[in-house]
Amino acid sequence: MHINVPAVRVDKLTREEKAESSTRIQQRVQKAREIQNKRFKTTKIKSNSEMSPKMLKEFCRLDKESIVLLKEAINKLNLSARSFHKVVKIARTVADLESSVAIKPNHVEEALQYRPSDSLP
Repeated sequence: MHINVPAVRVDKLTREEKAESSTRIQQRVQKAREIQNKRFKTTKIKSNSEMSPKMLKEFCRLDKESIVLLKEAINKLNLSARSFHKVVKIARTVADLESSVAIKPNHVEEALQYRPSDSLP
């Protein structure tokens, strides 16, 4: 996966906000792994990235707003079926990291941000 990282604005660097601790991030990742283990306990897979298109329909139900977002992305970004499936899997993982049962539009938006840029080699 390739991710373009924009330059950090000076105001973000100088804010007094406290970033999420490594310990807290580790806890969220562990919780997401537990969610996936439960989800796939009757299958041969262990993670969202391994889901087949058929499994996506079972485990990654999308609300109307998320479907609209994905349709727009397909048209604007010329996503292939394979890319569409990858975005949905990533959105499922983002939702898992938030311990969210449902994939919400903000999860889809975040997943779309992880798309590689066309300018990368």
